[in-house]
Formats: sequence, structure tokens, C-alpha cells
Amino acid sequence: MGKVRQLQQKRGWAWTVVVGIVKPTLLTLTKRNWIDGEKIPATGGCVVAVNHISHLDPMTLGYFLYDHGRLVRYLTKDALFRTPVVRHIVKDAKQIPVARMSEGAATAFEKAVEAVREGECIGVYPEGTITKDADGWPMRGKTGAARIALATGCPVIPVGQWGVQDLLPAYSARPHLFPRKTTSYKVGDPVELSDLMGRPVTNEVLREATDRIMAAITLLVEDLRGAKAPAVRFDPRESGVNEIGNPNKPKREHT
Repeated sequence: MGKVRQLQQKRGWAWTVVVGIVKPTLLTLTKRNWIDGEKIPATGGCVVAVNHISHLDPMTLGYFLYDHGRLVRYLTKDALFRTPVVRHIVKDAKQIPVARMSEGAATAFEKAVEAVREGECIGVYPEGTITKDADGWPMRGKTGAARIALATGCPVIPVGQWGVQDLLPAYSARPHLFPRKTTSYKVGDPVELSDLMGRPVTNEVLREATDRIMAAITLLVEDLRGAKAPAVRFDPRESGVNEIGNPNKPKREHT
């Protein structure tokens, strides 16, 4: 499974509560296939970029990163900051609210950049939502992770995951607890972006950086699944489905 790393950061009451509940629960309900976790930087600002396959994977990824010595700060949908009880947890855990599909996303970007410069680990789902690909492969990415990296010069660490969707399928509220499911994580080397640093941040540069990030994530998912991803990544806009939220709901609903 790889060697775990002791946490050096102060975690606060929210992380203490969440770890006390989530970690033993996941130890009971899942088996872990963790590969190359030592590639997660032990210290310093970084972006961890990962594919999104289940509403549960922020917890399983958070567990994975925690046991490799890092507290992750996610760019989290702002609705959680208005949810009773949960809002107190996400605030104390320093999660970053983002209003998806709105101008408010710029504020989240600024806070993420500030956090990276302060040496923190930012977790980003470049797809922006759970994948809409019919077979669960990573979709075309959005540019948030690339923007943070190009603004700060921090490393982007690609992570591929697979298996948590067997525990809680995408857009489902009904977990499949038994038999125990295996959650797999594989970490890659930092995405090569040095040739893009210092250049004007144009749409072309952002798209090139984002495509490299998604390609690195997809290769890791291919390794975990033992299969080949489609040659062209799924793009919700070109396919006429909701960009965020449940693709089976009417387009006016974004949850």
C-alpha cells in the first residue's frame, strides 16, 4: 500500500472531528490500493489535481492525503457554506467556497493562490464536476488548476482514482456497503509546465496546461483500470448535457 507519512500541520477541531469519524468508517468499509503516495510533496504549496467519480471521493481523497501528511483545502461548492452543521466544519477546515458557473469563481481563485503561496495543499477537480463520461473516464478539464499553477509556480501533482464509485455511484444517495470495495489511488510526477511559466496567460496557454494535466490524470486512471481511455475526452458542452450536476435532470437544475 505504500508508506504513510505523519501529519505535521495543526489540524483544528473540524479536522479532528472529521478524521475521528471518517477514517475509522473508511477503514471498515473499504480496502485501499494506494500507489506512489510518497510523490505527494511533504511540505510546500501544491495543487493536487484528480478525476471526480463520486460525491464520496472528497472524503476518500482527503483520507489518502491525510495519511501522506497533508491537509487538503478543496475548492468547494458554496452551497456547503449555507448548510446547517456542515458550514461550521468546512469553514474551520479552511475549505474555499466557489460559486460554479458564476463570476464569483474569481474570488475562489484568489483565495486558492493565496493558500498555495502560504504553503498549503489545494485539491482541485479539473473537470469541475463528477464525470459525465458514460464509462467514467476523465472529461475535458477546466482551467482552474492551470491558472493556480501558472500564477504561483507551484507543482501540479496528478492523481488518478478508481473504485469509490462502487461504494457510492455518481449522483446516487444510496451507498453499496457490502462487500467491501477497494478504493485505488495512484500519484504521478508533477506535470511539466515549466515552459509555460512566465508567458502571458492566454487562453491557448491555459488550454495547453489543462490538457497536460488531464492527460497525466487519465494515464494514471488507465493504469488503475487496466484499460485504455477514449482518444477524445468527453465534453459536456459539445454533447448537450448539463455541465454541472446530474446530467439526467432538466437543464435549469444545477445541483
